[in-house]
Amino acid sequence: MFEAVTPSGTLEEQYSLLSRQLDALLEGETDITANLSNASALLNQFLDDVNWVGFYLWKNDALILGPFQGLPACVHIAYGKGVCGTAVSEQKTQRIEDVHAFPGHIACDAASNSEIVVPLFKDGQIFGVLDIDSPSKARFTETDQKGIEAFAAVLEKYL
Repeated sequence: MFEAVTPSGTLEEQYSLLSRQLDALLEGETDITANLSNASALLNQFLDDVNWVGFYLWKNDALILGPFQGLPACVHIAYGKGVCGTAVSEQKTQRIEDVHAFPGHIACDAASNSEIVVPLFKDGQIFGVLDIDSPSKARFTETDQKGIEAFAAVLEKYL
């Protein structure tokens, strides 16, 4: 059984605890859909000031909507398009302070103003992306990026 706890300590310590919680939550489970669902729920419960947390999975040369928390979202995202497609094409995290200033931004939720997208890999190949949106501009800091990337690294062990 999972019990939500109020995080304490520095933001780095909170992210470290979050990654350990994810590891414990997914240990022994091999179903990818279940693992992605629990990962998005855990992040959504942990992060404040976010309006969408979820995954897009790389299938047939495009990103396809996977498990998420939030309003209904875009289903298909092409390679190199929007923040998610750019994360795949560049194979690196995209931390966008103002999505409206990002060339080619795909607006799935009009309330989103900032976004962070972390590419996920399985066996050295792109698997998909972890996508998190916020209604606030510049919501995601460098500390958030490091913590979310560490969370993604734990998740990759279970893909």
